[in-house]
Amino acid sequence: MKKILYSTLYAAGVLALTTSCSDYLETDSPSKTDAGFVFSTSETARAALEGAYADWVSAATNKVFGDGLFYAADVAGSDIERHPEGFTAQPGRHYPECFYQNGKYAGEYALLSYQKENDTYAALYAVINKANIVIQATREVEGFDQILAAGVPSMTGQLYGEAVALKATAYRELLKYFGDVPYLSGKITDSGKLCGRDSIYDVIIAELVEAAPNMYPVGSIPGITGKNYFSRTYVDGLIGRLALEAGGYQTRRGDLSPRTDGNGNTLTFETMGKENNGAAYGRRSDWATLYNIAKTHFKAVIDNPGTAKLITTDPRKDESGRTYGNPYQYFFQQLHMDDDGFADESIYEFNIAQGGGNDPRPYSFGRPATGGSKNNYPCKNYGQGRINPAFYYGMFDPADLRRDVSCTVTASNGGNGTEILLPFNPGSQGKGGGISFNKWDENRQTKVWVANQRKSGINGPYMRMSEIYLGYAEACAATGDESSARQYLTIIRDRAFGGSGKGNVDAFIAKEGSVLEAVIDERGFEFAGEGDRRTVLIRTGLIGKKIKAIKDLTKAMMDGLEKDGFYKFENGNVISSKVYTKSVDLKGIKGHRLTAQCPAGQENDPLLYPSWRGVNDDWASYGLKTDDSYAPNLAIQGLFQPVADVKALEADGYKAVDWGSTLVSNRDEYEKYLFYDYDYVSAPIHYWPFTPNVLSNGGFTNGYGFKNE
Repeated sequence: MKKILYSTLYAAGVLALTTSCSDYLETDSPSKTDAGFVFSTSETARAALEGAYADWVSAATNKVFGDGLFYAADVAGSDIERHPEGFTAQPGRHYPECFYQNGKYAGEYALLSYQKENDTYAALYAVINKANIVIQATREVEGFDQILAAGVPSMTGQLYGEAVALKATAYRELLKYFGDVPYLSGKITDSGKLCGRDSIYDVIIAELVEAAPNMYPVGSIPGITGKNYFSRTYVDGLIGRLALEAGGYQTRRGDLSPRTDGNGNTLTFETMGKENNGAAYGRRSDWATLYNIAKTHFKAVIDNPGTAKLITTDPRKDESGRTYGNPYQYFFQQLHMDDDGFADESIYEFNIAQGGGNDPRPYSFGRPATGGSKNNYPCKNYGQGRINPAFYYGMFDPADLRRDVSCTVTASNGGNGTEILLPFNPGSQGKGGGISFNKWDENRQTKVWVANQRKSGINGPYMRMSEIYLGYAEACAATGDESSARQYLTIIRDRAFGGSGKGNVDAFIAKEGSVLEAVIDERGFEFAGEGDRRTVLIRTGLIGKKIKAIKDLTKAMMDGLEKDGFYKFENGNVISSKVYTKSVDLKGIKGHRLTAQCPAGQENDPLLYPSWRGVNDDWASYGLKTDDSYAPNLAIQGLFQPVADVKALEADGYKAVDWGSTLVSNRDEYEKYLFYDYDYVSAPIHYWPFTPNVLSNGGFTNGYGFKNE
């Protein structure tokens, strides 16, 4: 492995570097570590790892999976997800989100308010540096080579594997956001030169493959009861995830040449589209080798998942007039339960303690809430990620049990604990922005933290079983094993539609045009509103096709609304200029205020459909003052079909509310600025630039049209 690593660093055509990365990472050198001390007991070894885990959780929460760069573009930059605020109001998010307006604005540092000095980049290298300390110390333990060669779980192998996984996870995020970056092995001889990403992928995948057999499956790590530590299960899943990304399409700058694999061999590439700002979009010619690695390790998780399991039947029993029967919904409900609990399907979650540090899930990517930042019901939730209305209405099948878990048309008025309609005018919270994400909602927590915002304590689900099934299906389909791909696609799709055969997989594949594309779009439905789609479309080469499709559908919707006051989609849904709403107390009617799954056959019930909304059943127990006039639930008519008798509704207390007409009034925001000026064929500029201090300290340059000062 050491020979592979150093041939990679010096065979790759890299730019000169005169300063070590240690100059801008505030961590100790690995050379100062004493292996005898670090591994004198399992407790000290675990303690050494905790520092790296703490840095990873901080980076994940605040930089790459919560706020930061993930917040800025991942959760708002696909055919499914969008941003809530006006395009010109947030250029620091919206230009990177739309590939810098087809590369035109790549050189405008002033736009990049979410890429700060010594921020995401430094935070991830801090994780790598601490992980390297443990990696190097472990390798110096007496008998380590024999432990590794044995290929059986042991505590030394487990701790070593966790350190390797921390390093690889941090590199995965660096490569996703920056492309080519320096590779640090933890040796004092590290030069810190800019290294081609392909060789980095190969090295970290090889290290993970070597470490995996010596680790324990999730749920069986000695002394560990939760899913907030890396396991053999996670490592196999991570290998699969990395292999798909390494073998997929990426935009590569043209001034690093030749590009090499992990053995220093020159790579060739299959390119598509046209170059943009000196960069080309393509994948390695040996991509199938990487996809086969992904197949092997995804299947290893499926065959030995430890305590992680795909839930295909909802174990909840109907109660208090509330209906369940949605196993997909159950996963997200579990995330809202006990502060110390973990969801059954999770392979790895990073822990967020309620009332502790920043928790961005409900605040940034959950159901929005208006009101104050303290002592509200719930407190303010911003709602950075929203759903493209044409996707919600026209692409998400109304019978898909995932739709209402993923998307909602209502928000919470935190000031008085009521449900309100989300308007389409640009804005944040429940005051605008349109249809929002719905997978995280403080209303449905077992215990809500009402003292202040961003303290909900909802864990970050970083890897779960449905990704493994769909990743395996994708790797199989891409390498010619369509039978296996169809098998695992069917498992996920049937679950989403209520049982065996209900997913109508053959018709879905026929509509999509291939098993592979069906798997990719199924993944879109499975992870809608989670910021997964952008990366998947880029690495599969489908980004241009899918963005054009949503742009075309959005135009047709807008044209219909503008001309006729409504638009009917192929799936039968109709969006109208107006909807009709009234406020009631569902508790007096159904026995609850927070709904779960709308019972089959009751899709015309304006309080139960769409599903999974409402408000907390008992805000009064948290201090909200209510009286006989408290009417927290919103009944909605005309959301999917035109209202036949407006006068009858008005007589029943309903009031007309602008809906599709607001879309037309803000047409540019939803159509023109949706991947603004992207031509569908130019290499997408999907990276973030290195900041001036990183360039100065590192001695390398930016590519992709980004500035170098």
